[in-house]
Amino acid sequence: MEQPVAAEAVWGVAAEFAGPDALRKAARKVRKAGYGKFDVHSPYPIHGMDMAMGLGRSKLGWLVLACGIAGVVVAMGLQWYTNTYDYPLITQGKPYFSWQAFIVVAFELMVLFAAFGAVFGMIAFNGLPAWYHPALKWERFLRFSDNKFFLVIEAADPRFDVAGTAAMLRAMGASRVEMLEQ
Repeated sequence: MEQPVAAEAVWGVAAEFAGPDALRKAARKVRKAGYGKFDVHSPYPIHGMDMAMGLGRSKLGWLVLACGIAGVVVAMGLQWYTNTYDYPLITQGKPYFSWQAFIVVAFELMVLFAAFGAVFGMIAFNGLPAWYHPALKWERFLRFSDNKFFLVIEAADPRFDVAGTAAMLRAMGASRVEMLEQ
């Protein structure tokens, strides 16, 4: 049974759907209705959900590439400075900066910087750590990792209307709709 909630205390609305296909269709309809601040929650990844939600390609790949290039530049720069200025030493008649010998260290720093970029970029892009989410107050939502499928629309969305958004989700086939408080 739904509890009435004051409109100013509403964080958003959550709807429960029967399965992955219903959730994907609802996400597509919500996006076509003009909503931008919504998310879906399911126990496993759903093929085609990114396209249904209108999500673009991730920027994480570009960040990892930039971090990898930065790793190579740092490694080569450090080895160049060390061998040319800080401690110039002629070894076996080779020049001070023999870049072929520095490839291994450059590769290792490229991998290290790219790995750190991937981990910390993923954390930042996903908004982690998220210590609290208003949907966690709803008892049914706590089962999303078991076998339930949810769509949550935030009240911060310009198209959000407490009654209209809830009615739209019910019309899409949601089995339960709940207002989420702050």
